[in-house]
Amino acid sequence: MTANFGAVGFSNLDPQHVTTEADWTDPDQPGLSLYEKSKLLAEKAAWQLIDAPDNHLEFATINPVAILGPALSAHLSGSFSILTNLMNGSLKVVPPIALNIVDVRDVAKLHILAMQTPAANHQRFIAAADGMISMPQMAAVIRQYVPTVADKLPRHTLPVWALHLAAHFNRTAKEGDLLLRVNHHVSNQKARTVLGWEPLGSIQDTLQTTLASMAHYGVL
Repeated sequence: MTANFGAVGFSNLDPQHVTTEADWTDPDQPGLSLYEKSKLLAEKAAWQLIDAPDNHLEFATINPVAILGPALSAHLSGSFSILTNLMNGSLKVVPPIALNIVDVRDVAKLHILAMQTPAANHQRFIAAADGMISMPQMAAVIRQYVPTVADKLPRHTLPVWALHLAAHFNRTAKEGDLLLRVNHHVSNQKARTVLGWEPLGSIQDTLQTTLASMAHYGVL
């Protein structure tokens, strides 16, 4: 089952705790988006079905973080909005948040490995590249590789205190504030150990591939 990292790590606010598949997001977590909550509830319902006494189905979940990488068409997935919002001038300042990224090809590979590996049965697997990237760093990568949109990129980062303040009055800001406070130290060790999975490359490699794909389909 293609699940979502929103079901795993959006309640880990402890800077010392690395998020693993053993973690679950609290459905009542303040700032949790309706999208992430829906993914959480869907996965919990799936596990309840699988764990029923009379059910003998094999089952595993892949829980990807934000998915980027090469697109198949000009119709882009939701995660691409992270980049398009930076490049189209709709953001006047860069949110001071960090993100975990995974290449879509790595997600596909994880699904195949999970289907081929008996030890994957009844397991969850986080799909994430190593490390994280901040949105100001993403803006810098875009500025370097797509200089034609440099004038539209926001040049200033929103102060952390401003995001905290806005979170009291605006739902979107509240969701952003949660992303700011969540621990983005995420382990992909289980996928490596159980499935023999290895990420294709770095987050920056995935960003460059994503930008090249967007240019190819004329959506920059």
